This record gives sequence, structure tokens and C-alpha cells, in this order.
Amino acid sequence: MAGPVIRNIVIVGGGTAGWMAAAALSKVMGTQRYSITLIESDMIGTVGVGEATIPIIQLFNSVLGIDENEFVRETNATFKLGIEFRDWGRIGHRYLHPFGLMGVDAGGINFSHYWLRWVKAGGDPDNLKFSAEAQAALAGRFMRTPEAKPANLPKINYAFHFDASLYGAYLRRYAEKRGVVRTEGQVTSVAQDPQSGFITSVTLKDGREVRGDFFIDCSGFRGLLIEETLHAGYDDWSRWLPVNRAAAMPCARVEEPVPLTRSTAREAGWQWRIALQNRTGNGYVFCNDFIGEDEAATLLTQRLDGAALADPRILKFVTGQRKASWVKNCLALGLSSGFLEPLESTSIHMVQVGISKLLAMFPKNGVDPLMVARFNREMSQDYASIRDFIIAHYKVTEREDTPFWAYCKNMSVPDSLADRLELFKSRGEVFVENHELFKEVNWFAILYGQGIMPDDYHPMADVVAEDELKLRLSAIRGGIVERVRGMPTHQDFIERNCASATAPA
Repeated sequence: MAGPVIRNIVIVGGGTAGWMAAAALSKVMGTQRYSITLIESDMIGTVGVGEATIPIIQLFNSVLGIDENEFVRETNATFKLGIEFRDWGRIGHRYLHPFGLMGVDAGGINFSHYWLRWVKAGGDPDNLKFSAEAQAALAGRFMRTPEAKPANLPKINYAFHFDASLYGAYLRRYAEKRGVVRTEGQVTSVAQDPQSGFITSVTLKDGREVRGDFFIDCSGFRGLLIEETLHAGYDDWSRWLPVNRAAAMPCARVEEPVPLTRSTAREAGWQWRIALQNRTGNGYVFCNDFIGEDEAATLLTQRLDGAALADPRILKFVTGQRKASWVKNCLALGLSSGFLEPLESTSIHMVQVGISKLLAMFPKNGVDPLMVARFNREMSQDYASIRDFIIAHYKVTEREDTPFWAYCKNMSVPDSLADRLELFKSRGEVFVENHELFKEVNWFAILYGQGIMPDDYHPMADVVAEDELKLRLSAIRGGIVERVRGMPTHQDFIERNCASATAPA
């Protein structure tokens, strides 16, 4: 063990990452044995990307004991059943990456292999007809899975769109009720033990000193502690993920919110559209080597489907991750740890992953180097697997109509991704490790959606007789149609259960 016994935890930076950490630590570790101090300044704005999430956030909310309807009301949230991609594989084409299963759990192999066999025999090539989440999203419908559902009925998988600033404020109230102390101020210097290099305190602009035994860096891209003080280093992945800017701005709501994040490929990147209860969030993620900031902001403004509610705000970033997210007695979360752009809504997820690993490996009588090494190794694996998944969106395309897309289509990719693309093209498989966020069903949705039709499928899919296969597929399809037909509209569900006070009447 190294360093002092952990009693005083200091979180530097608020926003989504800081208050998620404070809320989780106050709930799981408590504030009777530990003091938890969060330092943030009202003078420093938060980045605010991350209004879209993935289903695993329900686990985080469950650990905190949060009432979901209250959370949705307080954050102007809507529900999300997946992501719609427009113009990615080719202009004029769209596909969905829905949450949940495609078809049913077939046992032994993925359902997609049975579906591929059917398609190659002349069946309908629309894979979305076998996803309840996709069909509900396309119909603008939503409901939670009833608690008394039949045992063989798959649950409806969903996440949320929410106002990130309201989410941070919601978690702040939660954490402060449980004893977390918020300190207003800007950190101007960091003190380290001269022998060990461990951080001992931070000094604020007004001269106050905040001492701690363990520090969590949530200072954003800057990495005030993990990088500027401890020099963790950074792995730059921009050769594979070249986007490095985002112009973001809200606009007025002009229609009932859809339960989908929309991603539209543009000339030098892509544009997001996220419908909240009271407004619509928009952004143009781009690479400034191919388009200027002013032009990107102008194009985003012109493409809004409602009146602009603010001027475009430009965010700058470099895709990649810290070489180590935990150094000595400092652990980085959120943008301080790395950034993989918001294409698959994984930013908040990676905060959650870091928090869960910290809780599992929480130091007691000082920092254990073995735990530090394990944490860093696992975080690197998680980042790399998500990195490859996102790169595939850019690489697997027919587009070469702009310099940006020509670069993406022809760029080299990591060997780990190249092997997966080759295997998928050969027989529709993508082998995934247990720790990976995106499973075979996710890879299938993206690669098939982007335009790869596998040459073959797993031989086990040939075991079922042809008539039996058709009956099974027909039954699955019929069940999905009937299930979606029984759902209320997304808007009706919100109005009945969790309407925000600020949403239009």
C-alpha cells in the first residue's frame, strides 16, 4: 500500500461526471466514515455533451434509488429506443441501431444467423422488423415492460435523452442531502508530497486550501490533476476518429419528441438531433481540417427544424484516452479520462464505468498499486473496444463524395477492427469479449446497416427445417407487431407519467 489511509475524498470539477461520482460515493460509501468534498466554480461552464444515454444508465439510477418518473420530470427527459443513422453508408439511406435483441435469444448462436439464412433464400432484408424497439421507435411509441410480463417476453430496452445541466443539478441535490460538501472556487495550484508525488491538497483562487487523501479529477478536457499535475499522457486516436470540433445549439421544439437519437452524416462529420420535452438539442460534430468553425456553425444554424434558442457554441477536443486514468492517489473520470465523441452516446456510460470500477476497487488503507494497474488495464480495454465500434461507422461506407468521407473510407484501421470486419463479411460473426459494451447484436446492426451483407452464416442455422424456420420467424414478427400496437405514443406515455413542468402543454 502507498499513501495515507483514505478518509477525505476531494472531487475537482462538477458537471455530469463530478456529481455522478459524488452521488454514487455518498450512496455506496456513505459520508459517516468518509468526507466527500466537491470543488466547482460557477465561473467555469461545463461541456454539456452527453444528453443522450444508453440503457445501462438505468443500473446507475437503480443503485442510487432514484425514482425514474421524478428523474425524467426534473431533467426534461424523454425516452430513447436507439439511434437513427441517416446518409452514413450512402446518401439517401437510413438505418437504426436499436437497443435490445434482434429476434429472440436463439441459444448457441445469434438470431441474426437464422435471419441471414432466410434472407439468402429470398426473405425480406429489413432486419428492423425483428426488433421491438426499432418498430416502436419508428411508430413513435413507447412503454416500459410490465412487471407481470410473461416469462418468454423480452423486456423493452430503453435509455434517456435529458438536459445534462439539469441532470448535474439533480444529482447535486441528491448528493448534498447525503452529506457531500460543495465548495465554490477555482483551483489555482496543486500540492504534492515531495517523496511520493501523491497529491496532498489543492489551493483555490481566494487562497483557501482543500486537503485530501484521494482526489477525483472531473476537470474536463484540461485534466488539471491527472495531466497537468501527474502527467499521465494521452493516446491520440484522431487518425481513426478525425472529428475534433462540435458546434452545439438548442432550438425550439416543433413536434412531439421521437424516442430516437438522430445522427445525420454531413460533409465533414455528422449532426445530432436530440428531442427533449421542452426543446431540441442539436450539434454538428466535424473535423476542422475539412471545414472551418464558422462554416460549420452557419450550416448547423441553417439546418435547424425550429427557432434557435442560443448562438452556436464551439467545443474543441482530441479523440483518445489517458495512458493511465488512475495515477497515485488521483483517478480521472469523464472528459479528464478520455473522449470518444458522442456518436454512440457512450460519454456518460464511461463515467459510470469508471465509477463502478472505483467502487469495486476502492482503496482502504492506502492505494494498492495492483488495483491501480488493474483499473487502468480494464479502462483501456473498455475504451479500445468502444473506439473500434465507432471507427466502423466511418470506415464502412460507400461515400467518397467529400474529402472527409474519402479519407474515412480509405483510412487504415486498428488490426482489432480489421479482423472483425473480415470475419463479419465472411460469415456474419463478430467475436466479442465479456467485458465489451457492444455485443454481436450491436455489431450486426451497425455493419449490416452500413452496407455489409455477409457472404455466409453459422452452420448451426441450417439445422432447423425450412418450414419450421419460416414458422418461427413469422411468430416472432407477429408478436412484435402485436406488442407495438398495444403501446401508447411516446408523448402520451410522458404526459401520463412524467411530464416536465416546463414542457409545452
